[in-house]
Amino acid sequence: MTGGGFPMSDLFKKIESSSNLDRSTIMNVAESVKNANFQDEKVVRNLIQQLSAMTGKSVNKKTEEQIVKAVTSQNMPLDMKGLNQMFGNR
Repeated sequence: MTGGGFPMSDLFKKIESSSNLDRSTIMNVAESVKNANFQDEKVVRNLIQQLSAMTGKSVNKKTEEQIVKAVTSQNMPLDMKGLNQMFGNR
């Protein structure tokens, strides 16, 4: 389970259904950023661009700025409700 009581398998299903990513691709991305410095704005922006390209979904500048600010300040929500609110999916 994740921090918000959301089963991990449901999280993967939700990601897979809304993107072009399968579980192994998601795990590969997670592994590649395991030791990344998320306080470095450039690292975060590169990851956003990489994920955007992989999913075929564009991220506008305003949303990118919100993500970068939240991640670099370590103010990123850890539960699905918080993530949905951050990205306007209510």
